[in-house]
Parts: sequence; structure tokens; C-alpha cells
Amino acid sequence: MDKKVFITHAEVSTSAGADLQSLWENILNQRSGICLYDDFLPNRKAAIGRFSESGSFEYLLLKCIKKIVDESKKEPKDIVLFIGSSVGGMQNTEKKLKSGCSYNDIDPNFHTIGTIKNFILPHYKFKKTYAFSTACTSSANALGFAYECIKKGIYSDILVVGADAISLTTVNGFDALGVLSPSTCKPFCAKSFGMNVSEGIGALLISDTKTRNCTEFLGVGYSSDAYHMAHPKPNGEGAKIAMQNALSLAKVSQLDYINAHGTGTKANDSAEAAAVSSLFDFSTHISSTKNITGHTLGAAGVIEAIITCKAILEDTVPPNCPIEEPLEYNCKIAQNPIKKVVRYAMSNSLAFGGNNVSLVFGKSV
Repeated sequence: MDKKVFITHAEVSTSAGADLQSLWENILNQRSGICLYDDFLPNRKAAIGRFSESGSFEYLLLKCIKKIVDESKKEPKDIVLFIGSSVGGMQNTEKKLKSGCSYNDIDPNFHTIGTIKNFILPHYKFKKTYAFSTACTSSANALGFAYECIKKGIYSDILVVGADAISLTTVNGFDALGVLSPSTCKPFCAKSFGMNVSEGIGALLISDTKTRNCTEFLGVGYSSDAYHMAHPKPNGEGAKIAMQNALSLAKVSQLDYINAHGTGTKANDSAEAAAVSSLFDFSTHISSTKNITGHTLGAAGVIEAIITCKAILEDTVPPNCPIEEPLEYNCKIAQNPIKKVVRYAMSNSLAFGGNNVSLVFGKSV
């Protein structure tokens, strides 16, 4: 018999909050963590999200994990670790090369996606470790696989960590695509100028045992439209299929809230809005919180799943940025915090190559 799956503990470190509660308050008050920096792009500033708390990436990563391990009172040896990352240790390599080191001085153990694991395992001896790297759906795919493992009784407790640090390579890569915004992004706005690359860490514990103040993980849906290397299919077909698959598995037909991928780029927002408007009526609120956190790349899936679960626990729809001129789709964009019963909610993650993940959460009853 399939087991139920619960999200029991969570923590974050982002540009808009060094912990979950401060991030949540900043989202509700629309205080963005995006700032202008002049050390990423030649001859101009970049609107970027840097960690709001000082300290090394390793320190912030371990701080999030420690809180969950301590509060859950679980032994690490009984927990499986899943990691989702797009950047891995790329920023470590960049620092070495900028300081004059040769490529011969690069330690591959602190360059690849496995870098995140190599930061963690000297401090915590987890039962097993798996790493996922699928661009901006990395940690969302890790969450989906964790759901399947708990549901089928393969594991009882899985710690899923999404983590990406800021990197010159990623900032300049998105700049080369012409999608970086010169200011804080404006998802679902017709006059949006693009996205904000950001860094962030999210960690949550998934368990087959219900606890106080937990949410239920009801389903996951995947799709791969392979329409273009860097653009979604304009009609949103890939996102729509992922959402339909998640709703089918969760046995849910209507949602109270959708935390959209909502990057602020015209290609993403118009496709996602088309998909949402084709599936849901005007009673489903939708918002993107990336104008507050920035796009945390491979970490976005976990961070935004945590925000979605917080919306359920607080019975509050987090706001999108204010929109002067919305996209021409029939979506109910929440431009202010909305107090309402949030029984079922979804978090979307959409990535290069047309790989899409939708996650459905609900109140634990």
C-alpha cells in the first residue's frame, strides 16, 4: 500500500531573508533582495540577488541543514540526502582562476554538482546521497524523486537540499541570451525586462510520518517538450502537461494557489500564463515570488516549494509584484497578500530544454 508523504521541516537562506520566517515576511511586504552590483558584467551594473547573511556558502548551507536535523531530532544516519544544483562548485573554480591559479590547481571534487555533497558529508554522515542537475528544475526533480521514494516505501526520511551560489558564468550566460533585467524583475508584466540571477539555499525534510504543522506532498508531474534549447513552447504545452500529470497523481482538480516559475522573461511568463489559463478558472490565484528572491536556478524548486507550503500553513497567498499592464491571459494574479483558505497549492519549475516539473501540496488532515 502506498504511504502518505509529508513535508515536516524546512529552512532557507536567500537574498531576501536568512531564514524562512524573515523571507516570508519580506515576501508579504514586497521587500526584494535584488540589488545592483558592478562586479559581474563589463561596463554596467547587474541586478542580482546575493545572500542577505554574511558567511561562506558552506556555512550557510550547513546552517540550514543543522536547523532541520536539530528540530526533527532525526539521526543523519537514518536520513537519505538528495541534492539539486545547477551551478555546483563553479564559483570555486572561478575564484581560483581569477587569483592566477592554473587549471591544474582545480579540484574537481569542488567544481562539479557533487561539490554540495562534499561540503556536507564531512559534517553529517547521511545514509545515502543522490545528486540531481537538470538546470532550473534540479531541486524540483530531486523533490519529485523523493516523493516517489517515500510513497513506495523505499525510504522513510529524505532531506532534499537545493543550493546554488552566484557565479560569473551563469550571470554572463544569461546576459548573452539577452534575458537579464537591469532592475528587479516583474513577472507576468507585459513590460517586463527579464530575470534576475540569484543565489539561494533551501532544505526540507520529507517523511512518511506526519508531524505537527506539516503539509502533505500530494503529487508530482513531469514533462519534456524539447521545443527549443532555451525557450518553452509558446502555447505552454509542456508546462500544461506537467501540471495535468501532477493533478492526476494528486487526485486534485482545483487549486487555491499556484506559485509560478514566473521568471520575468517574456518567453517564460507568456507560455506559463497560457498554460495556467487553459487549465484553471479565475478562482485560482497565481503569483511569482522571484521579484523578491530572484531566480535561484537549481535551488528554486526547493525554495519555492517551501514558500508554497508556507502559504498553505498560513492560509495566505503571497503576492506577485504589482502589475501596471498584465499579460493578455486570463490569470488571477495576486498583487497583494490574500488571506484565504489554501487547501491545495502547486509549485511550478520550468527549465532549459523544455523539462518541466509541477508539485502539488495540501493541508495535512
